[in-house]
Amino acid sequence: MLVELSTGKVLYQQDADKVIQPASLSKIMSLYLIAEDIEKHKARYSDLVTISANAVHTGGSKMLFETGAQYEVFDLVKGMAVHSANDASVALAEHFGGNVNNFVLRMNAKASQLGMKHTHFVNPHGLPSKKQTTTARDICKLSRDYLRRFPNSKKIHSIESFTFNNLVLTNRNDLLHDYPGVDGLKTGYVGAAGFHLIATANRGNVKLMAVVLGAENRRIRSQQARKLLDYGFVKVGEKHTKNRIGG
Repeated sequence: MLVELSTGKVLYQQDADKVIQPASLSKIMSLYLIAEDIEKHKARYSDLVTISANAVHTGGSKMLFETGAQYEVFDLVKGMAVHSANDASVALAEHFGGNVNNFVLRMNAKASQLGMKHTHFVNPHGLPSKKQTTTARDICKLSRDYLRRFPNSKKIHSIESFTFNNLVLTNRNDLLHDYPGVDGLKTGYVGAAGFHLIATANRGNVKLMAVVLGAENRRIRSQQARKLLDYGFVKVGEKHTKNRIGG
């Protein structure tokens, strides 16, 4: 799907309601709930999170914690948004939900509230599960509302790399450094679903979001997102030009 962020207008769609595993795009919902709690002054980015054994033993992309260590919420949020860290996702779910199950209940309640009709979460990070489902349309709804409510989150999602405990953690969104105007948002991958990408881009007054789900590899998902954004900037740019000249 390709949407104009300011209006929500759909500029292109193909199989937008096809159900698929969201993989690490699930983290957008987790980050949404964390940002919401901070906005409501229920927590602060400077709060300390104690890392559990459950978080340490989570598979996939990691920040490599030790059980009992403490880190600020902001460090873990950055790890989730930039490096897609699954151990940070569990640690924050436990911190903000009391336990992972309670946090997942909140994720599903928010999905229902946002009208994400084909989305269901069973974990906060997106590790493989046939029961964890979404669609391109639902991801658009979630991401657009996330950016509308928490626009400063883009400052985190646009970070290309950062150093944590002497490790350089990199962003897997290839478009951040080779497509002008891209400033987010999130990648994902699980074997059963393929490679996902939410790409947000801003040129002048034109703000777009492309969602690509189920690509065969990283290169193809970036190519498809690039094609969508190219199309969108031409299409919306032409509309703005016509409006200026009274067309």
